[in-house]
Amino acid sequence: MGNSSVSVAELVSKLPDPDENGLLSNIDKESVENVIAEIHKAGRDGIVGLIDMLVEPGKADDVKPRYAIHCLAVYVCKLKDKKHRRAFAEILASQLVALAAGQLDRDRPKQIKGYLIRQLQVAGGEEVAGALGKFLLDEELCEYAAQALVAPAASRLRSKPAGGDGAAEQLRDALPNAKGKCRLTVIQNLGVVRDRKSVDALREAVGDKDRDIRLTAAWGLANIGDPGSVDVLLKGADVQDPYERIKAAQACLLLAENLLAAGKKKDAMKIYAHLRDTRTDPAEQYLRELAEGALAAKE
Repeated sequence: MGNSSVSVAELVSKLPDPDENGLLSNIDKESVENVIAEIHKAGRDGIVGLIDMLVEPGKADDVKPRYAIHCLAVYVCKLKDKKHRRAFAEILASQLVALAAGQLDRDRPKQIKGYLIRQLQVAGGEEVAGALGKFLLDEELCEYAAQALVAPAASRLRSKPAGGDGAAEQLRDALPNAKGKCRLTVIQNLGVVRDRKSVDALREAVGDKDRDIRLTAAWGLANIGDPGSVDVLLKGADVQDPYERIKAAQACLLLAENLLAAGKKKDAMKIYAHLRDTRTDPAEQYLRELAEGALAAKE
């Protein structure tokens, strides 16, 4: 990423104008790509310049710089040399951290920080995990930060048994201090990245007083496929509340599927046998039939 003799503002002005509804509906792809390539040549100054052009929603029109940042995030991901993607992500992350720490001349509203975090969901990787982790305890930004952390990790789960890219570590470290919405978000995403080091904490959360926390933790343990959580999930599935009973049973079924895939047939059969024997109400007949079918298929 080098320098450009043309100002970023001048380059941004060449991007298409929004229509009467504020949308960019008339786009010349080649022209846009040329502008983005030139902004990329401006290096750090170009990215920071774009960020400086962002304004709080409703205060002014910043459709073009927002569009430019997003296009740049996509552009660097397509380049063969991955150093460009890493450089873009690191610059964006450093600006976010500086904003959060009050190190810049002016603070920016949460809406702008959230927008920048969402662009890291597009282009970020392990190199920005630490920066994103700093927003996991912010009620307005935690969900964006978690999604950006998990995006690169989740994309690799097909070839890896657990989440990588620093996502699990950041989520795990945030959990003890996370409250309310942030706690729910962190627990959910620990399940997404299948963090086995969080199993004990998730088991504890299955007994939480908040129903959403209980169900999310149960789903997380099921998605991880933890054989040691069979009894915990079965106990949680035997509650009387109809909604929680159904959702908890679904978590049990997911755990059974993952246990079978891992070759842990005995643990999976225990789940199916329990559901077969306890789902006697006519409204739960489908669960009993599912369990009976799974047991019959594995005999």
